[in-house]
Amino acid sequence: MIGGILKVLITGAILVVFSGCFSIQYNGCNNIENQNVEHKKVQEDKSFNDKNLEFANHKVQVDKQYMKIANDNSIHVTTQDTLEGTINSLATQMMNNKKLLTSQHVLITSFVRLDDLKKTSEFGRVVSESLINEMSNRGFNIIEYRGQLAISINDQGEYFITRKPHEMKEKVLNSYVVVGTYSRQYGKVILNTRVIDNITGKIITSARATFKHGLENDCTLFNDCKPARTIKIIEEK
Repeated sequence: MIGGILKVLITGAILVVFSGCFSIQYNGCNNIENQNVEHKKVQEDKSFNDKNLEFANHKVQVDKQYMKIANDNSIHVTTQDTLEGTINSLATQMMNNKKLLTSQHVLITSFVRLDDLKKTSEFGRVVSESLINEMSNRGFNIIEYRGQLAISINDQGEYFITRKPHEMKEKVLNSYVVVGTYSRQYGKVILNTRVIDNITGKIITSARATFKHGLENDCTLFNDCKPARTIKIIEEK
């Protein structure tokens, strides 16, 4: 009887100890497995971040090379396929002349037709306005001489620049003047520009660029296309 009871107690104790060991071992295995999963996730995140960093750095280096090529292109290649590239080339060529001081005041006028120096177009005005932006961003002291004596306001907006002489200041500071011409050729436009000393008339620097648009008819660039032919409709009798 007593032997049977002891056998039951010993068996129960063994089962308790075994189940406890199994539980400890199971939990330990789970902990190790969880640690491995976390470690693997960290490694994957690190690898992902490294790849992103490498990709971003590669993109920056490629962009730097493109910018260098674009700058070399502006200096050495005077024939461009875009108007933006042509204007950039003009500004770069003028900037490379060391006689042109960035501290000197500069006025930029509208580009005019080579065959008529008193006529311009939207194309000529676009070139001069864009050249203002290019040269100003390169550190030149550009003067906006078209400023009114006051800001005018109406229902459509507020205005400061004008082309009406009586609304402008009578005098501006002594400065260099940028003048330019354009000549329409088949499939291209040749642009010439120069910076002139307002007092002596001396040419400080000059530049030439060709905008190769490739159009058979450039009237769309200069807004002088002939109106479409019309046919009169009459009643047949």
